[in-house]
Amino acid sequence: MAHDHHHAADGDDVHAPRWKHDGVRVIPGDRLDANTAQTPGMDRKAAINFARVGASRLWAGTVTIHANAKTGAHHHGHLESVIYVVRGRARMRWGEQLEFTAEAGPGDFIYVPPYVPHQEINASPTEVLECVLCRSDGEAVAINLDIAPAERPETVLWIDPTHPQGGV
Repeated sequence: MAHDHHHAADGDDVHAPRWKHDGVRVIPGDRLDANTAQTPGMDRKAAINFARVGASRLWAGTVTIHANAKTGAHHHGHLESVIYVVRGRARMRWGEQLEFTAEAGPGDFIYVPPYVPHQEINASPTEVLECVLCRSDGEAVAINLDIAPAERPETVLWIDPTHPQGGV
């Protein structure tokens, strides 16, 4: 089987395999970039984006929400978002008046479709909420909204093939 990787002679880097510098990248957790779109109440840090690794179709990083804190209402334009809860208890509110709510804990994934107004809330009065966040484009879009929230949001049960009757 033919390979298009050329093996260079010792000291000759001209023909080094192209994947050496354009292949897998490891971004150390203590070197994330806070210079990204922010929403009041949360700290976002970029790990994977165009500027850092050349990613053109996704963005990934971390989100930290302090105990008893919540973000302002916002959406992420045309981007899809996936949030993975590492530590703590996340309460999400969404809708035109943030009238719907659901909670997630460690190991749970949250999907946020494009243009959905939402708010992340740390449901714990004492523990920090730590999440990993992935988006469907390399740009960091966060549009902050001025929404008068519904007083009592409606709890929405998680329905999927494993929980056909809905789970919390």
